Amino acid sequence: MVERNLNKTILEALRAFPVVYVAGPRQAGKSTLALRLAANEWPADYVTFDEATMLGAAYANPKSFLRAWEGLLVLDEAQLAPPLFRALKEIVDEARFRNKLTANGQYLLTGSARILALPELAGALVGRLRVLTLYPLSALEVSGGAGSFLPCLMENRFRPGAIRRNGSLADMIQRATFPEISTQDESVRRGWFESYISAMLQRDVRQIADIAKLGVLPNLLKTLAGRAGGLVNEADIARMIGQNPVTAKNYRVLLQMLFLTMDVKPWFRNIGKRLVKSPKNYLVDTSLLCHLQRIDLAESEIVDPHRFGQVLENFVATEFVKQLSASGDSAALHHFRTSDGKEVDFVLESPDGKLAAVEVKNRDVATENDFKGLKILRQRTQEDFVCGIVLYRGDRLVPFDNSLWAVPIHAMWL
Repeated sequence: MVERNLNKTILEALRAFPVVYVAGPRQAGKSTLALRLAANEWPADYVTFDEATMLGAAYANPKSFLRAWEGLLVLDEAQLAPPLFRALKEIVDEARFRNKLTANGQYLLTGSARILALPELAGALVGRLRVLTLYPLSALEVSGGAGSFLPCLMENRFRPGAIRRNGSLADMIQRATFPEISTQDESVRRGWFESYISAMLQRDVRQIADIAKLGVLPNLLKTLAGRAGGLVNEADIARMIGQNPVTAKNYRVLLQMLFLTMDVKPWFRNIGKRLVKSPKNYLVDTSLLCHLQRIDLAESEIVDPHRFGQVLENFVATEFVKQLSASGDSAALHHFRTSDGKEVDFVLESPDGKLAAVEVKNRDVATENDFKGLKILRQRTQEDFVCGIVLYRGDRLVPFDNSLWAVPIHAMWL
């Protein structure tokens, strides 16, 4: 059993909020994590709305259903029971009125849809809940690393030297996926992903949206997989799936709500208008990307560097998202691109406006030329720029000046 790094953040949130909602894709491990918390660290009752009887009872009389339990109550797949959210608000407000200090830690909800994208649910609990996200396994979790990479990046605390490897890069990409298939061979993974995609796009979509053309979604998902790491062009995507741009965009948002895809938004401030302001598209799980694109990691790593480079950038994007989410870090992930093509793959911005920037290179050697985009961003942001790194496939952490470093990719999960 891989220890999930979100565990500590959930416990902290339960002490500070009446309701904690853990969202994330199906099969990411939300139910397992909730059950372990209930059994070992914060005694609780457990209810899943995948059971028809429980769901029917919650619809019949939401407040009575919730009042039947004492102490912490875990409600699995809570988005399936919208009437509960209004009842939760009333019960939480009553508890806060009696004693605000003891009102926290009442409900732990899990769900496979982004609650903040469902206004009728999220609006009922504004100010009363903390939303966390559990993604599939991260490379950091799989390796059992200490998690020193993000603090070093955000505070420019890197030191020169060799960085030990912990398995091959292709192996780590394969293992940093859904827990059920993390250690399975390719034939098992192939069948699992086929069933997973079918269930998500046939069953889960119907639970949160009235979609007339379900058959478009698999094609859209494959289209987005082929464009992973690229700028989003709504008109081009619409043309590729045979839909109008408005419909295509709505369907693309739906895939994000189900944690199949994600956007990395552009970074910009009032430092000039000549910046690209389109998001970049990625898949939430890199093994899913490889499945949809029929990419053999071991083969493409050797014979198709460009294709493997796309996979690698998607992997780094998901690793940042996973690590930021699990740590409770409030830094936001962006990308940076000027209108004349100067770019930085990823920009992390802390709440106080400090920036760390990351360029990803599928090469064993980092050169001065790899830092051009980072230097442009540093020049524009001045004292807000804390650190810039080139993630590369070498073994040594090398300073290129006092705030620019070449960093081995495998340092991300040590």
